[in-house]
Amino acid sequence: MIELGELRAIELDDRTKGFPGGIGALALGEVGKRGWNLLREDVPLPAAVLKRSALEHNSRWMREFLKLTHASIAPHGKTPMSPQLFDLQLEDGAWAITLATIQQIQVARHYGIRRILLANQLVGRQAVRYVLDELKRDPEFDFYCLVDSAEGAALLAEAARAAGIGRPLQVLLEGGTPGGRTGARDLETAMAVARAVKAAAPHLALRGVEGFEGLLPGADPVRGFLDFLTRIARRAEAEGLFAEGEVILSAGGSAYFDLVTQCFGAAGLKRPTRVVTRSGCYIAHDSALYTGFIADMMKRSPELAKLGPGLKPALEVWAYVQSRPEPEKCLLTMGRRDVGTDAHNPVPARWFRPGRHNGPQAITGKNEVTGLNDQHTHMRIEASSPLAVGDMVAFGVSHPCTTFDKWQLLYVVDDDYGIVDAVRTFF
Repeated sequence: MIELGELRAIELDDRTKGFPGGIGALALGEVGKRGWNLLREDVPLPAAVLKRSALEHNSRWMREFLKLTHASIAPHGKTPMSPQLFDLQLEDGAWAITLATIQQIQVARHYGIRRILLANQLVGRQAVRYVLDELKRDPEFDFYCLVDSAEGAALLAEAARAAGIGRPLQVLLEGGTPGGRTGARDLETAMAVARAVKAAAPHLALRGVEGFEGLLPGADPVRGFLDFLTRIARRAEAEGLFAEGEVILSAGGSAYFDLVTQCFGAAGLKRPTRVVTRSGCYIAHDSALYTGFIADMMKRSPELAKLGPGLKPALEVWAYVQSRPEPEKCLLTMGRRDVGTDAHNPVPARWFRPGRHNGPQAITGKNEVTGLNDQHTHMRIEASSPLAVGDMVAFGVSHPCTTFDKWQLLYVVDDDYGIVDAVRTFF
């Protein structure tokens, strides 16, 4: 879907974390051709890996979910920040790629992404200039950003007028919650913003309504918030404030996308409507936070059972046991600079002893990560645990966003941990 030749030609060397030392430079696209295997210790640890079979399963599952719900997806590209994974998602039928910052937009545009939803306010001279220049330069660039104030709308309208891009800047009206992030807090404020956008034509065009539900504490508050966004859309339609074209209704987390499609799918607008969920974590999933969210989703939306097994964790970080100074404690070669801990500590999943095992073994008994330093993991184990210095341990992650951003290089592995490809990130 996008041009990745330049990306696959990027040279890696031993300045890149996870890359073997002393072998010289190697193009990214050549990594999967070397016959390396993680369990054979062909790459140094810690190393981050993506399991190919889980990625493929998650892609299929989301395609079936969208077919079932008649919705579209604009996945949050900020989760992996990898054009290679953007390409996979676009091949799966993603309507757009969602991004959050101007740097992320610049990366996406560099690799040819044509439709971008900026799930954020577009502010600041350089950010606004870059987007408007791209819209003027490339008539096929389809861009959307958010507004939640008349002041913000006025700034964008003036910039668009001065830039003379020859078409309106498309915006989505953002609804929010008291004490939450950005977004209009009540219906009247939202309508004042919508009217301000309408008055700024032909420089601005109101294309839909948007919000972020992911920080709300449970399904009932989420339903209430989605109902609020729907009321904004109905009122804006009644007043004729939307521009020509389909109305976009979008919300964007990985915890409640079933509710997003249900609530927006029942909005009942008279205009053609596109329901857009923005889950970004689905492609890699995780082993704690989102595993729980998906389990909750399957319970409250039993129709999803027809899709088969839910999402599978694809992202792991592997490390060595480097010390066992106490019977019930070991330390491993992975720390806060290698794995995210914002939602939950890493989850020990499997272990492997080079020269003894034919494949990874399930970790049994009580094993718990109790803390991390910059380069060390503290893990409580049972005194009878077989773990010894030199053993390899695989950890599942919680909230994949803050593990992806620790790595420029992630290895794609088959079920035997043969390295079949490599993924580059841009954080």
